[in-house]
Amino acid sequence: MDFTGKVVLVTGGGAGIGRESAILFAEGGAKVAVNSVGPTTGQETVDIIRKNGGEAIFIRGDVSSNDFCREMVRKTVETFGRLDILVNSAGVVRPGNVCEVSEETIDEVLGVNVKGVFFASKYAIEEMLKVGGGSIVHVASAACMYGVKNRSIYSASKGAVVALTRAMAVDHAHQHIRVNAICPGATVSPSMEARFNESPDPQAMRAQFIANHPIGRLAEPIEIARTVVFIASEDSSFTTGAAIMVDGGVSL
Repeated sequence: MDFTGKVVLVTGGGAGIGRESAILFAEGGAKVAVNSVGPTTGQETVDIIRKNGGEAIFIRGDVSSNDFCREMVRKTVETFGRLDILVNSAGVVRPGNVCEVSEETIDEVLGVNVKGVFFASKYAIEEMLKVGGGSIVHVASAACMYGVKNRSIYSASKGAVVALTRAMAVDHAHQHIRVNAICPGATVSPSMEARFNESPDPQAMRAQFIANHPIGRLAEPIEIARTVVFIASEDSSFTTGAAIMVDGGVSL
């Protein structure tokens, strides 16, 4: 897919789906702003893009902050002159049912997974209107489409993202801004590996995750990223307000 002349901002671009999406956009000719909360992983993504001949910058910060999201979009436009595509990939997963999750954890998860999506989109849309439109892709989760044990606040946050996707799609379609969500199944990532390793029986936990997916394995980040890039592109120009399942059948 050709993204020549396009500018893309990817939150959570330091690893996993966000990193692979950023790399694919750059391979298609886009200039890419990579956000990550960590001090090194986002720069590593940028270094990969630059090594391959692409253009990219790293913007470190926490998307749960309204002020940071404003600054993140401002810096993207200051550097590259415009903004055409936003991918909201930043997210956190915290376990627990409603009797176990603390208020602090609720605030953390909703801050990144919902407020971050809301604020980044708010300021991105302001810039997209200046160039005649754009495309926004939220990375939600298959977990909001079916019951997942011990994922109460995470599932709720991703359900909110899907609802926000539909509301934004209706609000901004007349402005030539498309808004869609991707709902991945369990995807290999550093954070998922950490959750496996922190469990009492990592191998059993991994086996259970795999068994939940009819396709018989976990997703690789690149498999989800390909869908992110497609739905952001003009090849999907008649699609908006969709919640696209890329989940290996786990929600069936």
